[in-house]
Amino acid sequence: MIAFRFTQYEESNEQAPFERLLQIFLELLTYTSGEVAEALNWLNELDKELRLTTTEYPMVSFIEDLKKKGYLRENRPGGQGLVPTAKTEQGIRERALEQIFGKLKKGGRGNHSTTYTGAGDEWTANQKPYEFGDSIDQVALTESIQNAQVNHGIDGFSLLDSDLIVREQEHKSQTSTVVMIDISHSMILYGEDRITPAKKVAMGLAELIRRKYPKDTVNFIVFGNDAWEVQLKDLPYLQVGPYHTNTVAGLELAMDLLRRKKNANKQIFMITDGKPTCLKVGISYYKNSWGLDKRIIEKTTNLAAQCRKLHIPITTFMVAQDPWLVQFVRDFTKANGGKAYFTGLGALGEFVFEDYERNRRRTLKQ
Repeated sequence: MIAFRFTQYEESNEQAPFERLLQIFLELLTYTSGEVAEALNWLNELDKELRLTTTEYPMVSFIEDLKKKGYLRENRPGGQGLVPTAKTEQGIRERALEQIFGKLKKGGRGNHSTTYTGAGDEWTANQKPYEFGDSIDQVALTESIQNAQVNHGIDGFSLLDSDLIVREQEHKSQTSTVVMIDISHSMILYGEDRITPAKKVAMGLAELIRRKYPKDTVNFIVFGNDAWEVQLKDLPYLQVGPYHTNTVAGLELAMDLLRRKKNANKQIFMITDGKPTCLKVGISYYKNSWGLDKRIIEKTTNLAAQCRKLHIPITTFMVAQDPWLVQFVRDFTKANGGKAYFTGLGALGEFVFEDYERNRRRTLKQ
């Protein structure tokens, strides 16, 4: 608790007691990976220090309201205690979005337009002469017939390519994104919690896409010794494990997920704090935490090059700034043609947001 500042939640007339306590509770649930009892214990400690509750609205009333308002429910038969609900998970994602992206300028409703016109979703008021490659669906029939009458007369009516007028469409790009989150043990080493900011950024990005770009898709992968897909509802509860860093497994799974997508724009965001240290060979694991292992690095870099051939850029967010990691990240990024950021945890969300916006404007030629 010493590492976190909660003084901003001290009593304020601007919020009702329940709403003020709810914001703190949702924050604590993220830190405790969904452990309600632990989050409530922390909340009690904060209450003693900051006097968050009053005699009119004590902690027991807040807990009862959490249950009445659908934020907590009794565990299933055989279980013990209270567990979060889907409403709580939604609240955590919305809070992450506000925390990570709230200071950035909000865009308009709907999908983000690309900077060119062509076959797309919505008609515009613009028209142009027909060019080879334009869709027949774009032909403005009335204007084209009028052109033909002016050019050839009514008696000898004919409709030529040169008479055709097409309506332009505004293209709405769709993007498929895979977010890879490192859950190796180093994400909580040395007294720095790196996994919680990573979870918040992933949740904030998911909520942003759901609201602003509903046609886009986003999948989430965690990787340690192995890699596996997690669902949106699982993000608040992610925890690190006693794992090494098998970046290869994460990339292979990400590529497999993106192969199934029909969108032209595909990308991978990888949030990690270290170099690859593990490979799976058959049913065994090859591990080396010391230095840059040539076998592991070569396999990882080869996958980056394969992604480049498939037009899948990888943006690496390195939430550590150890000098000896720089060369690996440079080689990896060069092989892929993507981007890399050595960023502090505080700026991570802004970089993810900006790159998502920038990358989804691209239309890749297959």
